[in-house]
Amino acid sequence: MKLISRFVAGAAALMLLAGTTGCAKLKARDRLVKGVQAFKSGQYEVATNLFQESIQLDPSYQAAHLYLATAYSYRVVPGLDSPENIAVAKKALSGFDDVLSANPNDLGALKQEASIYRNIKQYDKAKAIEQKIISIDAKDSEAYYTIAWIDWNLAYKNAVQILGKAGLTDDGMGNVKKSKDVCQQLVTANSTLVTEALDNLHKAVEINPNYDDAMQYLNLTYRRKADLECGDDAARKADLSTADEWVQKATGARRANEAAKEAKLKGGVTM
Repeated sequence: MKLISRFVAGAAALMLLAGTTGCAKLKARDRLVKGVQAFKSGQYEVATNLFQESIQLDPSYQAAHLYLATAYSYRVVPGLDSPENIAVAKKALSGFDDVLSANPNDLGALKQEASIYRNIKQYDKAKAIEQKIISIDAKDSEAYYTIAWIDWNLAYKNAVQILGKAGLTDDGMGNVKKSKDVCQQLVTANSTLVTEALDNLHKAVEINPNYDDAMQYLNLTYRRKADLECGDDAARKADLSTADEWVQKATGARRANEAAKEAKLKGGVTM
C-alpha cells in the first residue's frame, strides 16, 4: 500500500510540473507575440523587455533568443564605437552567438553579426564573417559588395589623412598635385585595399549584373586607384575613364531596377 501511495504522489507531482511547464511555455509565446508587435512598431526597447521575459519563462525558446538579439541589433547606432553602443552590440552578438552555436552556418545570424561589427567599426571581424558567408554561399553578391565597401571606406580615410598632412584636399581625380613621397605613402596604405575592393566589386557585378550600388563603388574605387599611379599620367587617366564608364553603367542599372520595381507594383494591382 505504501508503494502505491508513493506512486500516486509521484504521478501527481509530475502532472503538476507538466502543467506548470506548459503554462510557462504558453506565457513565453504570448510575450514573444507581443514583443514582435512592439518590434514591428519600432518600439525596440519595449520589444527587448518582452523577449527577455519570454526567455525567462522558457529558456529553451530559440525563437525568443533570436528575436532578442535582433531587437538589440536595431538599437546599435551605425558608425558609433562609444562604450555604450558597443555594450548594446555585445548583447546582440551574444544572442546571435547562441543561434550559431546550434547552427554555425546560419546565414541570417552571420549576416546580422557582420552588420553589427561593421556598425561599431570592427571592420576586420566584419570582413572575416563576410568571407565565411561567401564560403557557405559563393553567389552571395552582397557579401562581396560589403567587403569592398569596407575596403573603400578605409582607403578613403587613409587618402584624406595622408593628403591632409601634405596640405591637400582629395579631388577624386588622382590628386596630381601630390609629391612622389605622398604618392608612395598612398601606395603603401591603399594598394591592398584597392585591389581587394575591385576584385570583390567585379565579382558582385558578375553575380548580379544590375547591382547599381556595386557599380557606383567601382567608380569610386577606380578613383582611389588613380591615386596610386605615381608618375604615370596615362594610367591615371585610364583609371578615371574606367570610373566614368561605371558611373554610366550604374545609372543604367538603377533605371532598369526602378523600372522593374514599377512593373512589379503595377502587376500586383487588381481592378
